[in-house]
Amino acid sequence: MRSEASELRTSLVDRLRAEDIVRTSAVEVAMRRTPRHLFLPGVPLRQAYADESVYIKTDAHGTSISAASQPRIVAMMLEQLAVRPGQRVMEVGAGTGYNAALLAAIVGEAGRVVTIDVNEDLVEKARKHLAAADVTNVDVVHGDGALGYAKGAPYDRIIATVGAYETPTAWLEQLTPGGRLVVPLRLRGAVSRSIIFETYEGGWRDHGSELAVFMPLRVIGDDARRLVPLAPEQDIILQVHNDHHVDTAALAGVLETERRKIWTDVFFPPKVPYEWMDLWLACRLDNAIMRMNVQPTAVQRGAVTPMFGWGAMATTRGADLAYLTTRPTPARPDGSRLHEVGVIGHGPNGRDLAHHVSEEIRTWNATYRSRSVRFEIPAAPVEADPSVGRFVLARRHHPITVTWQ
Repeated sequence: MRSEASELRTSLVDRLRAEDIVRTSAVEVAMRRTPRHLFLPGVPLRQAYADESVYIKTDAHGTSISAASQPRIVAMMLEQLAVRPGQRVMEVGAGTGYNAALLAAIVGEAGRVVTIDVNEDLVEKARKHLAAADVTNVDVVHGDGALGYAKGAPYDRIIATVGAYETPTAWLEQLTPGGRLVVPLRLRGAVSRSIIFETYEGGWRDHGSELAVFMPLRVIGDDARRLVPLAPEQDIILQVHNDHHVDTAALAGVLETERRKIWTDVFFPPKVPYEWMDLWLACRLDNAIMRMNVQPTAVQRGAVTPMFGWGAMATTRGADLAYLTTRPTPARPDGSRLHEVGVIGHGPNGRDLAHHVSEEIRTWNATYRSRSVRFEIPAAPVEADPSVGRFVLARRHHPITVTWQ
């Protein structure tokens, strides 16, 4: 008779397989065999095998700084990494040790996994969890993941399970020729993608990417963020990154000013993500889009009408705020509805800001929506040319090019 944990694990993997998140037998077998609950002691079984993140560590202010990632994100990134038996793998961000255990199951006895974490307590717990799961081909290292682990290099595969603002040089140097790097990069503003990088004659080029957001690297690769309340009730919060320019004092009371709404005539079918439009706005707006997190109480009192249940993407300019919203179209013959994108502006020049954002959305829709997007880390400097959809995201060591082609 199968245990409850085994049944819950089977159900989770069956669902991920049916949704085409788990695509290969290597990832499927690893997820079916690896007992996630052993890496989350004290967490109820149903929560351990739910398709949800589990937060495992907070800082002194109560902010979450480490989590066991959502299983579908774990599976998606493993598929991106395309690990093979016998390979050497470095993971940045040990967390609970669960992802390292999955990697260990794929590389097998002939392979080796090194996983690094800056938190000594998490390192010790990951070691205990791996021992409890009888995983023996993983080395858990206490250190700054941005430096990699030269002692175990070179690696056939490197994966970061923490968000990065720049790809550290150490990761590029410690990868074998022909190796593969998977890293969740925060590109600009609130836009992050898990990108597959491989070398080519001009540097590093993507081989696919997926929408993904992770806890940021800390220490050398720290990507600081702060929270800016927009309402006295503290239920409307801007998440601001180090490449944003937000005048907190000027925005005081901005949502109490007149609301200006502009509809764009840009439509999305149900369940189609807005990720590429968001990326365009991140590249084009002077103050790249940021997350405006909204609690239900703010919607109920009519303070905001955001695009999603969690809130909406937004931008600011001085004392002005603009954020995205949607409205459904009349039902089509099959009963489905499209959703039109709108922009709501507040502040003394809120209408102008909303108009600017709406025009960028229209430009993306008319010229760039049907194009594919390529990400590169070029070995030599590249000139930006926004007129043809090529942007260069400045970084200290390794700028990133984003090209609509």
